[in-house]
Amino acid sequence: MLRLLVTGGTFDKEYDEIGGTLFFKDTHVAEMLALGRSRVDVSVRTLMMLDSLELTTADRDLIVSNCRQSPEPRIVITHGTDTMVETGAALARADLGKTIVLTGAMVPYAFGSSDGLFNLGSALSFAQVLPVGVYVAMNGTAFAWDQVRKNVQTGYFEAL
Repeated sequence: MLRLLVTGGTFDKEYDEIGGTLFFKDTHVAEMLALGRSRVDVSVRTLMMLDSLELTTADRDLIVSNCRQSPEPRIVITHGTDTMVETGAALARADLGKTIVLTGAMVPYAFGSSDGLFNLGSALSFAQVLPVGVYVAMNGTAFAWDQVRKNVQTGYFEAL
């Protein structure tokens, strides 16, 4: 069994056509798992629905606490792409002895052309086979949390 923690990020944003803004309503994770025909035994918990640029130290502490308390040794966290590495650092400092994979999307799932479904599937797969540690799974690649960066020019994650 895997634990899947939802924290928000572009992954779960919706578009307000009237106001022309992005906002949060509910997570799309259950729909994505169904659409992807996932057979992975997953326990989903929504912790928050925030843009990662809005995450505070207290929010990261909550993420770490939930990972620590989770009985599952393998965890996937949906997260905004802008501060995945900072959350990865908080998780690594906690030294939880678990396999934790952060993933997200550059384009909201609700847009239909999102990379989120692929990234979620990849993260679930990586979480099942990677050794204990903290990772970022984006664009079909798993990176150690401290060996990756978001390239804002290309829109892809890349190794340092």
